Order: sequence, then C-alpha cells, then structure tokens
Amino acid sequence: MSARRLDRPGTALLRRLREPAPPQPERCAFCGQRVPQQHRHLVDTEEQALTCVCTACGLLFQQPGAAGGRYRGVPDRHLVDPDLRIGEEAWAALGIPVGTAFLFRNSRQDRLVVLYPGPGGATESEPDEAAWRTVLGDSPLAAVLEPDVEALLLRHGEDGVRCHLVPIDACYELVGRLRRCWRGFDGGAEARAELDAFFAGLAERARPLRVEAAS
Repeated sequence: MSARRLDRPGTALLRRLREPAPPQPERCAFCGQRVPQQHRHLVDTEEQALTCVCTACGLLFQQPGAAGGRYRGVPDRHLVDPDLRIGEEAWAALGIPVGTAFLFRNSRQDRLVVLYPGPGGATESEPDEAAWRTVLGDSPLAAVLEPDVEALLLRHGEDGVRCHLVPIDACYELVGRLRRCWRGFDGGAEARAELDAFFAGLAERARPLRVEAAS
C-alpha cells in the first residue's frame, strides 16, 4: 500500500518497460519503519484510504483524540450472526449486480458505501439505502458495525447468502486477490477458487455474534 513518488515519470516509465521493478518493502506511513507482511492499518477518514502502520504507531493512534480523530485503527474482529437469514427476494431488493459485495458507513459523509470486486478493482455501486435498511438495518451485525473501519461482506451462492462482519482491510485484500486472477466477464475458475478459499478462511476466523457480545 506504500507509494513511491518519482521525479521523472518519463524516465521511470522507460525503465519499467525494460525490466520489472523489484518489490518495495512496505513501511509505516508515520515513522518509516519496515512492517511485516501482516501488519496493522489505519483508515484516513478524510481521504477514505488505508494507511500502513507499525505496531507502535498503531497503538499511538488508538488514543482518544489522536490526530484530531482523522485516523482510526482497523480492528481485527470477524463476526457472523447464525440467526441472520437473507432470502432471494431480499437479495434481489439490494440490487447488487454481482455475487459478492461489501458495505460500510462513511462517517464523514454520513452515507452508506457499497462496493464490489471486479477486474478493475473495487467498483462503487449506488446503494438503495431504504432497501439496505429493510434487509440489514435491524440486524445485530449492522448494529455493532464500526463506521469507516469495518464492513459487512456478503456473498450470494448456491447455499444462500452469507454475511460476515470483517475489518475493512480484509475487503480490500479480497479485491486485490481477485483482481490479480480475474479472467473474462465473471472472473473465471481461478477467481472463483480464490473466492472460495477466502470465505473458507473467514469461516475459520469468524466468531458468532452472541459469543462476542458475552465476552
């Protein structure tokens, strides 16, 4: 997620055409320290962007009022509601054009954001907020969803609709994984296998909501 600023874009472009650039180690956006592959993220609520941080800086920004509240730490909880049922009519009412999508609440703009993965990355869909409130608004998962930093990730498959509450960076990880292997109109067999593996991992990590509430 780190970005490099190049002073001479033309020269850099020619160099990239000649040979692939070596992967650059990710660094903390605040102190510059290298971070491991599995590291923490903050959400920049002004830019609506994820920022890589080391453990120490991540803890610093957990303090109330840090940076005027601009940065919010992404939590690491994965929840499911065993009692949540989303039927075919309810799914159709949401108007999602694909089988997988995620939604979160943008606190700065006070609106619902719905995105779905595709060959070009994350595509934003214009949400019908009334439909979303009808289908998920009264659900316990929606009630505990943290704005900006958590999302409801939904998948419509042969076994119905699955809904997970996940960290927002997990959704963008899925977007990146699918983008790398997407083929054709619907993603192809490799993308479907990647999606199956991702949701299998979520199922292993997820805790039932009632357990989370009692802990």
